[in-house]
Amino acid sequence: MNAEQITAMIYNEMPDATVEVKSPDDTHFEAVVISPDFEGLRSLQRHQKVYAALGEYMGREIHALALKTYTPQEWEAVQTNAL
Repeated sequence: MNAEQITAMIYNEMPDATVEVKSPDDTHFEAVVISPDFEGLRSLQRHQKVYAALGEYMGREIHALALKTYTPQEWEAVQTNAL
């Protein structure tokens, strides 16, 4: 399992998302997922949505996944504040 495969799996379930996945070792991953599907969802619900896209690979091929999830509006605010 690599970052590109994880990105594709998330896109498959969330085609309107913007996804960036990084990994130093193809076992531990960091992902930023920006999706309008997250609107109105709490953090746990957002993470569950991403985990569902990855299915049985979570805890097996994907040993660890650090997630940051945003709506497009939240992401815009984060980017504006970062400047």
